[in-house]
Amino acid sequence: MRNNRLFFYAGLIKRILLLFIGSMIIFPAYAQSWETIKSSGAYLYGEGWGTTVAEADKNALNDLIGKISLQVSGSVSHNESETVTHAGVEANSSFSSVVNTYSSATLTNTEKLILENEPDAHVGRYIRKTEVAKIFESRKNKISDYISAAIKAESQGKIDVALKDLYWALSLTKTLQDPNEYRYATENEGLVVAITWIPHYINEILDNISINIVKRNGDDLELSIKYKGKPVNSVDYTYFDGRDWSNIYSAKDGMGLLELAPGSQNSNYQLKFEYEYRGEAHIDREIESVLSAIGGIPIRNAYKSIKADVVTAANIPKPTKSSDRSVNSFASVSPAIYEMPAQIADNAKYRQVLDKLSSGIVNKRYDEYLDYFTSEAREIYNNLIKYGSAKIVGTPSYTFYQYGANVIARGLQMSFSFKSGMRKSFVEEVIFTFDNNGKINNITFGLGKTAEDDILGKGVWSENARFAIMNFLENYQTAYALKRLDYISSIFDDDAVIITGTVTHVPTRKTDGDMQKIEFAHDIIKYNRHTKDSYLHQLKNSFASKEYINLRFENNEVRKLGKGGELYAIQISQEYYSSNYGDKGYLFLMVDINDPDKPIIKVRTWQPEKDPDFGIYGPEHFK
Repeated sequence: MRNNRLFFYAGLIKRILLLFIGSMIIFPAYAQSWETIKSSGAYLYGEGWGTTVAEADKNALNDLIGKISLQVSGSVSHNESETVTHAGVEANSSFSSVVNTYSSATLTNTEKLILENEPDAHVGRYIRKTEVAKIFESRKNKISDYISAAIKAESQGKIDVALKDLYWALSLTKTLQDPNEYRYATENEGLVVAITWIPHYINEILDNISINIVKRNGDDLELSIKYKGKPVNSVDYTYFDGRDWSNIYSAKDGMGLLELAPGSQNSNYQLKFEYEYRGEAHIDREIESVLSAIGGIPIRNAYKSIKADVVTAANIPKPTKSSDRSVNSFASVSPAIYEMPAQIADNAKYRQVLDKLSSGIVNKRYDEYLDYFTSEAREIYNNLIKYGSAKIVGTPSYTFYQYGANVIARGLQMSFSFKSGMRKSFVEEVIFTFDNNGKINNITFGLGKTAEDDILGKGVWSENARFAIMNFLENYQTAYALKRLDYISSIFDDDAVIITGTVTHVPTRKTDGDMQKIEFAHDIIKYNRHTKDSYLHQLKNSFASKEYINLRFENNEVRKLGKGGELYAIQISQEYYSSNYGDKGYLFLMVDINDPDKPIIKVRTWQPEKDPDFGIYGPEHFK
């Protein structure tokens, strides 16, 4: 026993000595490597000290950013404090703070070396001088992507998307080494200097927006908002009610709303069309840091005045007929390619139900007409009324279509206002479906005219298939908005493949020659695969924490797959808004619509951005 004990202590002492000797070897190796980096002339470097590695690393990164700032500012015609004035845009920015925007989001090739560990931490940060130019090149590519997306959005009348993307592109341009040298290749004008062309384009868009008051309902003003003479697909705005600026309101399909203070008698109101979207910048850390660094850029044309006492018949938009739905919208498809189904001429009984229901909503007598609903639809209706402060906007102009055994009624616009969140008011088209007994058996939010046209314009598909896909997407987005966990559960296959993506900021270790430990700070997209049960559990918790959820779809890409009959792959850009969170990403759905009344999702993926290797998930990844 004694010999065993002696053997144990001898071994322990040996290991302690080895660890001590190893530490003596490692730290000189670090020091030697660090001295080589500092003296080689090939690197820019920074050093930091602190009681923790995290504190020391932050100080080292700030030191490195200062070195990068000095190198870049010495090679271009920037001043430390710069004023830029052009095309109605004024801004002040400090170039050192501009360079700092590259730290948290884009310095992915910055390396970290721990020279001394805690509690007296000493950290070195360094980057090859040849890598600095690549940082700015990556930002140029991002600017180009934003401009391209904005041009497409503007052509479709999605003015909120166009203004946001253009403003963010302009902000990024101002942080380049020499912003006056960056050019973008336009289709009609050739190469243009982005920093002067973008604000000109923004102001041109704003000049083409017209706004009129349709009518006044108590303390609410109903608005007609057009772009180039057509109802705007989507645009965001705030307004000054005489006391303060409102939160962001969203107009859709040409319909907007001002909710005035009780008893307000003002006749003039100032509107500002949103273009900065600072509240949404957290979805892109690079944009968030840039907007913080350069400050605001005033766009004078974003402000418009309206008079509340001028309401004439000429201001009131004519009801949209089914035959000109795509003519009056900014469709990506020629209206000659498709037509809506034939309207139901004998629609008096359906119209009577909706007229009474509308009257009940206006007068807040929500429970008087519950007999018009099936039991399932009654629950949806109750959720709809609870979905913020619900109000009818404009005069309903119903159109009725036969779809299978059901009748679909379109034409009711409603606004929904909330107490919190980045956007506090949305306008949605509310669609009612009647069963063969004349009862309402479903309620959904409309996709919007552009999204409709993307789907309905697929002339190679049958009419039933096109409307089945549109109805599926309308039910899908409405189920998330109204937190219909039961419906969401019913449309997912028990063995569905469900993948969600999140952006994580992590260090990655590697070995490089005599350097024992090098760490990169960078973003990675982490994909998580869920079972149906785990996804629904996560969704239930998410629903419980939010006052509201609102989904907006754009840029639909729908493909019919060659197997499985009516099996479709849907890739779609999704904007997600809620009371405590917002994001933008890409949704992929593989859905079986062989039974249009019971669609089944086989695959559902969401990713915050396009993957650099494969872009957006698609059917080719799930064979």
